[in-house]
Amino acid sequence: MSDKKLSHIDEKGNASMVDVSHKSDTARRASASGLVIFPEAVFRQLEKDGFTSKKGAIIQTAVIAGIQGVKKTADLIPMCHPLMLDKIQVDIVPEFPALKIECRVGCFGKTGVEMEALTGVNVAALTIYDMCKALSHDIRIENIELRSKHGGKNDIEK
Repeated sequence: MSDKKLSHIDEKGNASMVDVSHKSDTARRASASGLVIFPEAVFRQLEKDGFTSKKGAIIQTAVIAGIQGVKKTADLIPMCHPLMLDKIQVDIVPEFPALKIECRVGCFGKTGVEMEALTGVNVAALTIYDMCKALSHDIRIENIELRSKHGGKNDIEK
């Protein structure tokens, strides 16, 4: 068993937001990725239609939704600190039979941005699902993961 412990639980076992007041501001960045996987025929139809639907431009709408999701992370995840973000980039590219989502987030602050990057991917993926569900409910959202995290105590690179 490791010496690690949950950071959002106080000594009495209650939920608690981490105190970051003692930390120094540093450059923080993180990236996350995920896939929205379609039945092959649905992907081919979307590709033929330029990834547009009756609801509009699927990829661009999902990019904007992902950016909004990043900015709302502290409102959605109870123990996340509100952050002054310096950079948000959401890229969505077709990779048959899927749309691959990548979200990169950066800030200069006391705490990291990995939850923001993961939230951006999730919100973008849910937006794609919402815009395409009329074609099929066999769309899958998979492999959402943190790809990298830099700044703070631990750096991660996958």
